[in-house]
Amino acid sequence: MSLKIKENNTTFFIEGSINASTANQFKNHMEFLILYKKELTINIDNVAAIDSSGMQVFRDLYKTAIANNKKFVVVGYGCKEIFQDFETSVAA
Repeated sequence: MSLKIKENNTTFFIEGSINASTANQFKNHMEFLILYKKELTINIDNVAAIDSSGMQVFRDLYKTAIANNKKFVVVGYGCKEIFQDFETSVAA
């Protein structure tokens, strides 16, 4: 399944699946946005699935945002699980 990224009022709405076949492109696009915007809000309401490659991308984006002192927010259905993963991976 392809991945679509749409922006509305500084929030990026993701549609599709974030998996091994889409993760690299998603990561490259979001890293660019982290570097050139003050903050990045990602809405995952329309994400059908996130596999382990997708979760690794979210971990990497989180670390990139912290390293560049940028605000990084994930909202939508499933965001709680992503942030729980962040807490676990940062503590490790």
